[in-house]
Amino acid sequence: MSEEKPSNLWKEINVDWDGQDGYLARNPEGGLSLMGKDKDDKPGIDPMEMLLAGLAGCTAMDIVSILAKKRQKPTRFDVKVRGNQKIDAYPMVYTEFQVEYVFWGADLKEKDVEQAIQLSEEKYCSVGGTLAMAGPIHSTYRIMN
Repeated sequence: MSEEKPSNLWKEINVDWDGQDGYLARNPEGGLSLMGKDKDDKPGIDPMEMLLAGLAGCTAMDIVSILAKKRQKPTRFDVKVRGNQKIDAYPMVYTEFQVEYVFWGADLKEKDVEQAIQLSEEKYCSVGGTLAMAGPIHSTYRIMN
């Protein structure tokens, strides 16, 4: 007998206000992220930046996993994401995104890097799939030695 899999998966975040300018986002597993400023005036990430961070993290995790399956291990890997925000009317939504992937590693194969990026962008990254509904996502990559 086969088990039916649910067609939806709910994710949950709870945000606690600190009574001043800080908002602490917490997932059920205990992961934390600060939005606004904490009580010591240290800055957090603003909510719209959190969307960009989500895209960067999602695609980075995919790419590292895909490259590992291809026995490709960067010595360093950075992802820079920019969002172009419409600021002349509320809500000030993102209308376009730019992703720059930068890899370091002497033995990285360009073909494998390109395929990992393509699989993440076209198949696996849920954040990218969601944000692509808001505007186009353009990407570039560089391999440094």
